[in-house]
Formats: sequence, C-alpha cells, structure tokens
Amino acid sequence: MRHPLIARALIAQPLIARPLIASWARALALCVGVGLAPVAVMAQSQFSPAYLVNDKVITTFEVEQRRTFLALLRAPGDPDKLAREQLIEERLKMGAAEQAGTLPAEDAVEAGMAEFASRVNMDTEQFLRAIDAGGVAPESFREFVRAGIAWRDVVRARFSGKVQVSDRDVDRAIQSASGGSSVRVLLSEIIMAAPPAQAAAVQARAGELAQITTEAEFASAAGRFSAAGTRGRGGRLDWMPITNLPPALRPIILGLAPGQVTQPIPLEGAVALFQLRAIEETGIAEPEYSAIEYAAYYIPGGRSPVALQEAARVAASIDTCDDLYGIAKGKPAEVLERGVKPVAEIPRDVALELAKLDRHEISTNLTRADGQTLVLLMLCGRTPVVAVDAVREDILSQLQDRRLQGFADSYLEELRADARIVEK
Repeated sequence: MRHPLIARALIAQPLIARPLIASWARALALCVGVGLAPVAVMAQSQFSPAYLVNDKVITTFEVEQRRTFLALLRAPGDPDKLAREQLIEERLKMGAAEQAGTLPAEDAVEAGMAEFASRVNMDTEQFLRAIDAGGVAPESFREFVRAGIAWRDVVRARFSGKVQVSDRDVDRAIQSASGGSSVRVLLSEIIMAAPPAQAAAVQARAGELAQITTEAEFASAAGRFSAAGTRGRGGRLDWMPITNLPPALRPIILGLAPGQVTQPIPLEGAVALFQLRAIEETGIAEPEYSAIEYAAYYIPGGRSPVALQEAARVAASIDTCDDLYGIAKGKPAEVLERGVKPVAEIPRDVALELAKLDRHEISTNLTRADGQTLVLLMLCGRTPVVAVDAVREDILSQLQDRRLQGFADSYLEELRADARIVEK
C-alpha cells in the first residue's frame, strides 16, 4: 500500500478529505475530455481587495480564480464559501511560514505541482493547459501549491519533535488495517459548541482543558462546558472498539496514556476533546469498516425545547432507518439524508457520533446551520472490509502524518483566532 503522494506534497489537506482527491481527479479528467470554454477576461474591478487577513490582501480576482478551480475539480460543498475559507487559511499559513523562515524554494513548488498533476495522470504542462481551458490561470494553481508546501514545512519544523510513534502503535494499526483489532478504549468527551462569534473564546478554553490530567477534572469540565448528551455523566462513554472511531482519530487515541487528553479537535460548529480512561486488548478482533450507512433527519429550531421535544417524539416512533421515510413523507426532500459513505468521507463530527452508536441507535447531539437545525442521526449499518496489505514503513508514515495533522489543525485554529480578518 503506497503512501499517498498528495499527502506528502500538501500536508494541509485534511486526512478526511484525501479520498476526495481521487473523485476530483476523475472530474477533472472528464472536464478535459469534453473541453471547457475559457471564461471571459476579468474586469479591472476584480483586482480590488475582497478580504484583508492581517496585512495581507485577497483580491476579488483570487476569490473568483479559486472558485473556478474548485468548480472545475467538482469539489463538494459551496465553491464560493470554500474558496473564501481556503484563501483566508492560506494567507494565515503563508504568514506563519514567513515568520518561521520556511518559505518554499521554486524547485519545491515545481515538484509539488508535478505531484498534484500526477494524481490525474498528467504532467505539469498538461495539467496547466487543462485548467487554463477552464479559466484558471497557472499562477493561481502555483500559489495554491506554494501555500500547501509552506504549511507542510511549518508544521514539520514546529511539531515533528512532538510526534512519537512506537512499534506497538504500528502493530496495532497494522492489526486494525488487516481487518480487525482486539483493542477497545474507554473514553470521556467534551464537545463544545463554537458558533463563529464565540469560536476564538471556545478554542482558547479548549486549549486550557487539553492540559487536564485527571479524570475528576475532566468530568467536572464536561459537566460545565460540554454540549453533548454525556455531560450529565461527566462526559463518560462506554467501552468501544477502536475500529468504531474515525481512522484519523485512532492513532491520536492510541498515542495517549490513561488520563491524557487530546489536543482540541475542530468539528463543524464545535470543538471536541477526548480523555483516555482505559485501554485493553480483548483477544476478540473487531472488524474494520469500509463504509457506514446512516440517516440524518433535520429538525428546525436547533437545541430549543420545541426541537428537542420533536426529536424525542420522532425517536420514540421509529425502530429502523426505513421508518424515517414515513416521518419525512410530505416534507421537503432535504429534511432527510440517507446514504452509504466510505468511512474517510464522513464528516468528522458525524463519524464521532456514529462511533458511539449500535445499529438503529439514535443521537441528537449535532446541529447544523450555525446551531439553528437539530440533527437526528441514526446508524443504519456498517460494512466490514476484507483484509488489506499493510507495509510497516507506510503505516509508520501514515501515523506520523496523522498526528502531525492534529497539531496542524490546532495551530491553524490558533492563527485564525489571533488574526484580523476584514471583508472589504
């Protein structure tokens, strides 16, 4: 199993998003096959400032270029929002690289561009011609790659010394990747809502809570700050197989000693912390899962008493995921979402909730639309994988990258919390 080239070139890409690169690649190949008409010449006004990130300007032209690039790749989500968020983050990353003195050399940028192009079986020139036909200037792609490489170097310089992966960690990961694991963990959780206006304060509090070293302190903090349903019992979860957890979270949990707490884990509109209370090997291998089927029923009102009462009513009236179709009958199609997704493509907060559930169990811990919509989440089933080949060096590299990614995510949140971001 080869370690993904794109991960080595662009550590800024979240682990959970790596499988999307393949689908983007297929989309780009399709676009090249059918041909895309060039966009019109940009108006002069497009070079005016759109955002100011500290002392760095993002122009309207850059936003339009990134939106076009994301649309060309058929990236999931709102391309306008994604373009804005990516460019703001890239300014923060480049600022950190300038401060650290780790700006990439041009030959490193060229190598990164070649690696990215190789994901769609093209060389750099072929890739540049393809995106140029879709209206994306080569320099826009170059700056996208430059920011990714700069951030990779910042993260490695800042955090590589803190990443320790033992032989036992690798053994556990190989056992898990080979179709099962006998490891189960006993965790506690704190999940704090972080709406935009409070994101910086919540992130700062999460950083303080990450320093907790005792179960009693963590339980007390969960009772005070957690928005999860477990707050009434000090955030304590039941024993669960390590294979239930999202793949990106497993090495982080396995790297903890009992009593230790993870670094803050950013979720959609929230921040999570987990404390390891105990870990054991049962002697019974739990299966690894390739995909999970789940249903999400959306209830307006967020965590208001009316919405929670409606969620309780729905939960009491259903036994299986199929029953939700009757609940949603006559309502807009978007109130019910059901499907099967590869584990790596499930949103992190959803994956964490599903890890706690057995088949046909329900969670109402999540919200969407900045807390205005309550999510009734139901696990429909898990699909086990067959055994996969695992090369020890590749597993070691993946564990190191994943732990680095955890540090990178937390550091980026700190930079964003401290930044002055102005929309022009």
